[in-house]
Amino acid sequence: MKIALLGYGKMGHEIERICAKMDHEIILIIDSEDDWGKSGSRLKEADIAIDFSVPDQVVKNIYRCFDASVPVVVGTTGWYNETEEVKNVCYERGQSLCYSTNFSIGFNLFFDLNRHLAKLMSERGEYEISIEETHHIHKQDTPSGTAIVLANDIIKHIGRLAKWVKENPDKPEELGIKSFRVENAPGTHKIRYESENDMIEIVHSAKNRRGFAIGAIMAAEWLIGKKGCFEMNDMLFRNI
Repeated sequence: MKIALLGYGKMGHEIERICAKMDHEIILIIDSEDDWGKSGSRLKEADIAIDFSVPDQVVKNIYRCFDASVPVVVGTTGWYNETEEVKNVCYERGQSLCYSTNFSIGFNLFFDLNRHLAKLMSERGEYEISIEETHHIHKQDTPSGTAIVLANDIIKHIGRLAKWVKENPDKPEELGIKSFRVENAPGTHKIRYESENDMIEIVHSAKNRRGFAIGAIMAAEWLIGKKGCFEMNDMLFRNI
């Protein structure tokens, strides 16, 4: 594949390192509006774009890919209040988009495990439920997009919960998400069910950024030739 890399932070560098060892070529790196002015016309030469930019830039990047008819894989979070509009434009214009809060293969299995556990615990009102997430200090969105997906999946199956809140909940229908930002932390997410008698926890801890980068490249390989809007579940579980 010929790849346009949109965003050249830690994830962008990791994707570049992995592509150098594979049969993929990074033909364009965009990390600022100046880069778009200097090199943006080369986007149409790419087979696919991978975006790990910033929340206030990502939607503009997606539309630029649509304009160039270049499929785009998006790992940037913090733009999901615009998801429906972007999806509608994607379908209307016959374009291709795959987005996820987390491209780690292991974490997408963790998403599925979280949903299954929530179903099992849906009638167990004696358990208090909480979420903790830890990321590096440069992560811009708090809580993480991944933690929000975990929370929404729990709320969908636990009838007594209505919404998630940052830190400690004030009301019984609220699910608390505690966020921690520390140096050099690729990401840890913890779901806890706790009663007076015992505690159940499921935890996913990333060891490095390589798993996220590999998942994004796999999604890019999978998206080639497809039209529409997709998430990682479509790639991993569509045929199960």
